[in-house]
Amino acid sequence: MTASTCPCGSGKTFAACCAPLHEGIAAATAEALMRSRYSAYVLGNEPYLLATWHADTRPASLDLAIQSPKPTWLGLDVKRHTVTGTDSAVVEFVARLRHGGGRAERLHETSRFVRENGQWFYVDGDIA
Repeated sequence: MTASTCPCGSGKTFAACCAPLHEGIAAATAEALMRSRYSAYVLGNEPYLLATWHADTRPASLDLAIQSPKPTWLGLDVKRHTVTGTDSAVVEFVARLRHGGGRAERLHETSRFVRENGQWFYVDGDIA
């Protein structure tokens, strides 16, 4: 990521893309939330990840600060964003990452999101 490019791969600057969500602005869509969560993983922003995880499925901690080796996030490809109801959606994506000096890996997930009181939350996902 360059200083001006958002880690989520939108092609926008971080300031115009995911930064406002990290600062508390509600995501307009489940895809926007998913992209902002990817950026949060890249940046190690665990508080944001936990705050945007639905309370019913949220873990107590992600322990990002103590992960060893820390992953290097290599890119995000959103395959589809499907609205499944008034306040629910599914986002399928592939995230590429590398742990330490290891080989690049792909995380292919179909994630479920719900909107409550105007705010989208990650619920869970199925890894392909």
